[in-house]
Amino acid sequence: MSVAYRSSGRYLGPMESSADYSSGAAAATGRDVPPRPGEALTVLGLETSCDETAASVVRLHPSDRGGRAEVLSSVVHSQIDDHAAYGGVVPEIAARSHVEMIDGVTRRAMAQAGLDWSALDGVAATAGPGLVGGVMVGLSYGKAVSLARHLPLVAVNHLEGHAVSARLGAEVAYPFLLLLVSGGHCQLLEVRGVGDMSRIGATIDDAAGEAFDKIAKALGLGYPGGPALERLAMQGDGSGIDLPRALLGRKDCDFSFSGLKTAAFRIAQTCETEQDKANLADAVQNAIARQLADRSERALSDYAATHDHRLFVVAGGVAANRTIRAVLEATAAKHGFDFLAPPMAYCTDNAAMIALAGAERLALGLTSDIDVVARPRWPLDEARALSDPSHRPGRKGAKA
Repeated sequence: MSVAYRSSGRYLGPMESSADYSSGAAAATGRDVPPRPGEALTVLGLETSCDETAASVVRLHPSDRGGRAEVLSSVVHSQIDDHAAYGGVVPEIAARSHVEMIDGVTRRAMAQAGLDWSALDGVAATAGPGLVGGVMVGLSYGKAVSLARHLPLVAVNHLEGHAVSARLGAEVAYPFLLLLVSGGHCQLLEVRGVGDMSRIGATIDDAAGEAFDKIAKALGLGYPGGPALERLAMQGDGSGIDLPRALLGRKDCDFSFSGLKTAAFRIAQTCETEQDKANLADAVQNAIARQLADRSERALSDYAATHDHRLFVVAGGVAANRTIRAVLEATAAKHGFDFLAPPMAYCTDNAAMIALAGAERLALGLTSDIDVVARPRWPLDEARALSDPSHRPGRKGAKA
């Protein structure tokens, strides 16, 4: 089967290892009858919220732990080469690349799964939050598949995809405490299921992943910065570098990384040798890990007081950082929590998590109308975001 491909950009290797967004079973797309209890569901997922064009087919098998996810295919086309020269993602370039790649990536995912379109029970596409030009591409393609193949459409919150991503590697029962930590988001949430999450804490300024990327850029490490900074930190010793610790003494579970970012940027200007840079990278990585652990400890303590099922899940792109994983796993163990993070392949943006979130929604009879719109902002806990926003609401609404 032919697949669209360009000289710039590259496919990542195959990964082994969801206006009205949820209008109920009688939606404007797909079948009128909700899935039968105990029925396995096979869903095509599409993800185009930032700089990866991704498609995946996931089959959700029913179980008493909420379902076992089987990833039949997962294809990701990375735009790293397209954006590297600019030191970050250029929205216009990203959107154009999604337009060029979405059909070929989807066909490759279907071929990899070994399925015909008739084998699908639904199609799920990211509808936000993200770069809205890119989100529109994947969502529009999902609508076209829904209409052409008579399949239910499920508009998925990208963050909800990350929230369920750990279930791609293991059967995980709800509820659990989640730290969602990525380039654009840093939140602590109680996750009771899809569409049922409460925000416990969030960053009041920058996300941890953004701090990684901006500091890496100041060190001249290029794009993407987070993985490059992690590699450099392995060669350094940051014990002699004093970086600020934000929000010490506060009794909430919020985060702040802007002061750390500014301090590290200033120190980066004084680095004279590669060893100086490595030492700063190590100090930054440890400082971020320390704050994530410190604020998570408060949430773990509060959560344990009201829940018998003690599971701490860490998801999002920063969860791929091995040092941070180790620190958070030790923090969870200290408070008597089991620890779980998604397989490395599913920490960063992918469509398998979107397909899984879509399948879980479809199992509940939650589908979307064909006129569902792309959203640049879409908090997981919208009620809390409106009543107590972590950021001042902008023209497009509350951020988190």
